[in-house]
Amino acid sequence: MRPFSLPCPPELRCMELQADDIPALQVFFDANPEYFFSVGGEPPGPNLAAEEFHELPPAELSYSRTYYLAFVPSTDLAPWRAIAQLTSDLMTAGVCHIGLFIVATAQHGRGDAQALFASLEQWAISQGARWLRLGVVVGNVRAERFWAAQGFVELRQRHGVATGPRLNSIRVMLKPLAGATQAQYLALVARDRPDPSCG
Repeated sequence: MRPFSLPCPPELRCMELQADDIPALQVFFDANPEYFFSVGGEPPGPNLAAEEFHELPPAELSYSRTYYLAFVPSTDLAPWRAIAQLTSDLMTAGVCHIGLFIVATAQHGRGDAQALFASLEQWAISQGARWLRLGVVVGNVRAERFWAAQGFVELRQRHGVATGPRLNSIRVMLKPLAGATQAQYLALVARDRPDPSCG
């Protein structure tokens, strides 16, 4: 891991993961399987960390780079408090996509998710992001409520998306930043425009 310049609560620091951190990422997944049960109905597989770390956006989607981050105690590197995966300039300049955001189960209900998301948002703005984008599995009620509370709104739903062994429907959600608007985003990203056939 190497330090990553992202503002954190004082008791934490942000580190960018490298390939040799994959075993530690797998340990985090195994210790915090709730997300994987919620979206896929099963615990994380033994090679999931490697698959997730090396996964890139689909070939047809442009982007500038990806980041895999861990939030760790200021005085040590373990236990990890949360992880996040970000992709900058996904499909168009100024879009920061949150591909994964998992807070350790032991920290649930303590405000960590809100504080760490605020840190991610602040960093994205500092990098020139105009929109935050993410996908939420329909029926993952905890996540749906959390992201709505952070100011995200649904643009459309995608159906039949494989998440582990399940085929899920995904809410594509957006939060404009820095004076940008949803209309400006949709003018640039046709893929996320609401599907008229869905009403």
